[in-house]
Amino acid sequence: MHLTIREALLDDAPALTDLLQSLEMFPHLQAESTEKVRRQVAEALSQGQGGDGHSVYVAQTPKGEILGYCAVHWLPYLLFSGPEGYVSELFIRKEARGRGIGRRLLEAVKEEAEERGCSRLMLLNLRHRESYQRGFYKKQGWEERTEAANFILKFKG
Repeated sequence: MHLTIREALLDDAPALTDLLQSLEMFPHLQAESTEKVRRQVAEALSQGQGGDGHSVYVAQTPKGEILGYCAVHWLPYLLFSGPEGYVSELFIRKEARGRGIGRRLLEAVKEEAEERGCSRLMLLNLRHRESYQRGFYKKQGWEERTEAANFILKFKG
């Protein structure tokens, strides 16, 4: 399958909105209007353009269809020799999974991390997700940290 992996553009907001809503993994996105989600996606994309805080890559077919995307945040640390890249989102259209798209998106992130002099990349993968069940990240060379606990503090909104 011929794909182009490239940085996301603001014009990709409608296609990324469609992809997110097609996943049926996030009830809060299903409950919102498509227009509201598109504005949310566009805002996040616009914040990343021209800045050092985060990057978003898309996998696009020659016909222009976006089959997946990956978002990474670049975090400076005082205790590491270089920043850490936090892969916050990696999603592939259900019908396009298993074709190497996720691997190629992670390769683009890895290349950028190396260019930035990162110490490491990190991500969170929920154990009930298909990608965890089939060992996707382990197959890509990632190691699971068993000694860490993940905590969140939710806010309204």
